[in-house]
Amino acid sequence: MSYNFPGMNPYLEAPVLWQKIHKRAIVAIADSLSPQLRPKYIVDIEERVYQTSGEDSLLVGIPDVAVQRQNNAINSQTAHVAIVSPKTQAVKVTVPIPETITESYLEVREVATREVVTVIEILSPKNKRSGEGRRAYERKRQRVLRSFTNLVEIDLLRDGKPMLVFGDGTQNDYRILVSKGESRPQADLYAFNLPEVIPSFPLPLRNGDSEPLVDLQTILSGIYERAGYELVIDYNQQPIPKLSEANAVWLDALLQDRGLRPKGTGKPRC
Repeated sequence: MSYNFPGMNPYLEAPVLWQKIHKRAIVAIADSLSPQLRPKYIVDIEERVYQTSGEDSLLVGIPDVAVQRQNNAINSQTAHVAIVSPKTQAVKVTVPIPETITESYLEVREVATREVVTVIEILSPKNKRSGEGRRAYERKRQRVLRSFTNLVEIDLLRDGKPMLVFGDGTQNDYRILVSKGESRPQADLYAFNLPEVIPSFPLPLRNGDSEPLVDLQTILSGIYERAGYELVIDYNQQPIPKLSEANAVWLDALLQDRGLRPKGTGKPRC
């Protein structure tokens, strides 16, 4: 089935899908750019690894081996001792432990020098909310912005707090930041909303080199079609996260027009 959206498909932002979309998009962008950049540049897929803790961590339990052995020894010694039931009953709870997170990004390297010329980042939900995920990304972002390396930052998530830039007084659903090392602190911000086509942008390289266009719209459409996401998305439901009222009205009309939602149904079920 064709993609059916003029720009971003908001259903792809759901946490259950976005992790897969992120991985596929990283590979698809690399595959799209590599033939255009050869033989001077290569595109490498790199990973950033960090641990979350506290409110940002998974709520799971892993038994401590030493404690487990100690409890087993005590139980064997007291197997024939009568146990009095406590007056206060215990409540089952979960405790947070660190969660190891791996996030992929792209590095465009010059073949002759192996120097990183451009970093391409696609933001994840953890990058956009408070916690170690945002702090880890902001540390990486600051290192790049303090260098002469170009930065491309792709934000296709409506939820969460956008990354800091100055001079953008508009409120938009999505953003693409293109920051050339030689032009800082000035940068190009492509801000757009749900009904709009995802803008293409030139990939910054070494000064004087031809810069290929990154066509995210075509890349995202191809991911959707190859993965068969129309088989798992229920377009009768509200996207997660929820849309604004204006976007919800626009989306309802679009889905009815494309035959993805029955006509005359009104607002989608929550």
